[in-house]
Amino acid sequence: MAARAVPLARLIGRRIILFTLLAMLAQLGVIFFDYYRDDGELARLLIEQETGLLARGTSLQDGQLIYHLPHDDLHRYVRRGSGYFARVRTEDGAVLFSGCDLDCEEHFLPLNVNPPDFWSRQLRPGKPLSVVGGRTVQVAGRKVLVEVAVIGDRNGKIWNVLGREVIDHMIVPMTLSLVFVLGGTLLSIRAALAPVRRAALAAEALDPMNAASHLETEGMPREIEQLSSAVNRAFIRVGELIRSQKLFTSAIAHEIRTPLAILKLELGHVDHPRARKAEADLDELTRFVAQLTALARLEASDSSNFVELDAETLALETVEAMAPWVYEQGCELEFESDGSFRLPGIAGLLRDAVRNLIENAVRHTPRGTRITVRVTGTGIISVSDDAPPQPERRVSPETEGAGIGLQIVRRIAGLHHGRFELRRGSSAGTSAQLEFPFSNKG
Repeated sequence: MAARAVPLARLIGRRIILFTLLAMLAQLGVIFFDYYRDDGELARLLIEQETGLLARGTSLQDGQLIYHLPHDDLHRYVRRGSGYFARVRTEDGAVLFSGCDLDCEEHFLPLNVNPPDFWSRQLRPGKPLSVVGGRTVQVAGRKVLVEVAVIGDRNGKIWNVLGREVIDHMIVPMTLSLVFVLGGTLLSIRAALAPVRRAALAAEALDPMNAASHLETEGMPREIEQLSSAVNRAFIRVGELIRSQKLFTSAIAHEIRTPLAILKLELGHVDHPRARKAEADLDELTRFVAQLTALARLEASDSSNFVELDAETLALETVEAMAPWVYEQGCELEFESDGSFRLPGIAGLLRDAVRNLIENAVRHTPRGTRITVRVTGTGIISVSDDAPPQPERRVSPETEGAGIGLQIVRRIAGLHHGRFELRRGSSAGTSAQLEFPFSNKG
């Protein structure tokens, strides 16, 4: 079983996501390399991160600034031996919070110094980081200086800094880019393939019996329009080839008819039983040539030549034309109508279909058989007989498709979007039924 084709949008979407992930991995490596080797920048970012977290604990109560550690993770600033120290003070030197002993206070700014907006200093180069610094924040319109000292960074807060930079400089912008690029690409593909989708649906609905059928190329992208135009040109070439073959078949059939008629005329002057046998064989051959001619006419027709027809009138005219020949063969022919209907079609082909069914019934039933052509208002034309079951009956349910005549009938029904069905009665008789989609009742 052939593998199911993958939609173009899904294929391109997967490629975009894959290459975006590869770009994100490459950018992750660049960010990590640039920041990790720059101790000064890491120190600045670490001071910003820690002072920002500590500043959240400052609030105003009854006109006075107070401080509480905002969450448990910051308790490392009051735990001895943690290597993390902090001090929060006002602009005039009042200390709101201190997690620092006398040894570390020497690294902070003196209380009588007007604090800058931001400051930082590395205590020693290399990693793990050992830095001290602080920054001024505004709380209820008042300046508050938050200072921290990180000695050895035992809790690995540097990784929080790197993670934040990755989120801010890679994940957020790359995700936004992916959403817009992927969405724009998929919408563009959908818009570009909309004419192709319509062409595919149109190709499924093409009428193979209509020579004017083709794929519409309007609105297609140029590359796909070239493909569709090439397919249309291929249809035209195939149609021309088929028409030339049909013309050849029809020409042969017409050329043979004249010699056969002359040969039969000459045999009529010969008074011998073998001449009569040859005449019978010539009649069969003439009938076969007539069927070839009908087949050629059928293959040269398409639905573009359809006109509105009345089924009752068409069937009645065929019965009237066939009646003398049927009576000559010793059978009876009658016509019944339960209401007519109209259908689009080619009158000559539909007459050929009814004529073939009548001839088939006459040739494969005994003399005296009654053959009935019936038209019903539900879109059905049937040809039935009342012959008793015989071993040499013309068809059986297993072989109903045999014979060029019935194949012609089936082809004519298909051209007119109808259905041909042959039914054999349980006790006697066979019914050949043509069912068509009709436009309105007569």
